[in-house]
Amino acid sequence: MENAALLQALIQNAIDGIITIDEGGIIETINPSACRLFGYQEAEVVGSNISMLMPSPHQQKHDGYLRKYKETGAANIIGIGRELMGLRKDGRLFPMQLGVSKVVYSGRIIYAGFVHDLSQQKESEERLQLYASHLEELVEERTRSLNDTIKALQRAKEKVSQSLQKEKDLGRLKNRFLSMASHEFRTPLSTVQLSASLIDRYAEPYQDDNIIKHVGKIKSGVANLTTILNDFLYVEQLEEQKVKVNLKLFDIKRLGTEISEEMQLLAKPDQEIFFRHSGEVTMVLLDQHLIKSCIINLITNAIKYSGENTAINFHTEISENLCTIAVRDNGIGIPADDQKHLFTAFFRAHNTGSIPGTGLGLNIVSRYVALMNGRAECISTIENGTLFTLTFPIL
Repeated sequence: MENAALLQALIQNAIDGIITIDEGGIIETINPSACRLFGYQEAEVVGSNISMLMPSPHQQKHDGYLRKYKETGAANIIGIGRELMGLRKDGRLFPMQLGVSKVVYSGRIIYAGFVHDLSQQKESEERLQLYASHLEELVEERTRSLNDTIKALQRAKEKVSQSLQKEKDLGRLKNRFLSMASHEFRTPLSTVQLSASLIDRYAEPYQDDNIIKHVGKIKSGVANLTTILNDFLYVEQLEEQKVKVNLKLFDIKRLGTEISEEMQLLAKPDQEIFFRHSGEVTMVLLDQHLIKSCIINLITNAIKYSGENTAINFHTEISENLCTIAVRDNGIGIPADDQKHLFTAFFRAHNTGSIPGTGLGLNIVSRYVALMNGRAECISTIENGTLFTLTFPIL
């Protein structure tokens, strides 16, 4: 008796609705939660067919479901559970999760239904969908703004390139362009970058693929534009002779390890950067900042112009009278006719296609190397990829 009283108390105080019916679909018991959910008093439903709590077409077909189950054993809901709509006394529908169990008790078959109201969950899902849609619209708006900025910068770049060929006062023209680029583009780029980061943070709980995709596009576009601006600034500094060589003794093996670890984070999926140093001597007297800039530029190109699942080999060596830095990739290679122009400013090989770039990176590398009395060389084929070698005399 004590167990029966405990069971009855559990049923009466359960959060979810619990309803039992006989083999004919007649309601035998209903707990208070189910009464509140459907809007009936217990006396109004006990003895009635369970179909009164169902909307069409299930209301008309329910008895047929029971007959089919008794005849064939094929369950439509029994033992399976599913989401469907419930019918309240006032005619309103609500979403619910229904699980039905078959119970044999005192020689009788009883079906117990467990009803969980999904109304709040569905409302939350709808609000989440609306918010995600709003975020996606915001991302698309930022993307359009970024595209407009990219187009404006491209038009400005084309105008400058044309003017560079016509005007004799190259320095004055470039200074004007760089000043415009710095003031007109860096501020909106910073704004776009900040907005993208905020959108990314606010959208984290929702894991919406469209939002993630568009935010990634914004960040990638900002990074490309920042690289373009930096390349122009570096070239201007070189031509104005503002770059000064600062020779200091440093450990090139340690520097190479640090760079390879940093660049691995920027590599494409399954791209591997392998670094090794040859020789017992690791200390070299060069400008560490300029050396690092050159290596990062070469590895960035190797990543950009190589596919996924490829290896990039980065090697340093200190011999008796030379310091050698080599970066080899298995990428698209450089056509033979283009290699003689490779270190020329604004030049890009004809097989680069739509891969972004300014044509300034290798020009900057060669000029940094020259400032340290070094030499930059390239060996490349379409079939076997590209090897860049930087060599510096050891004093």
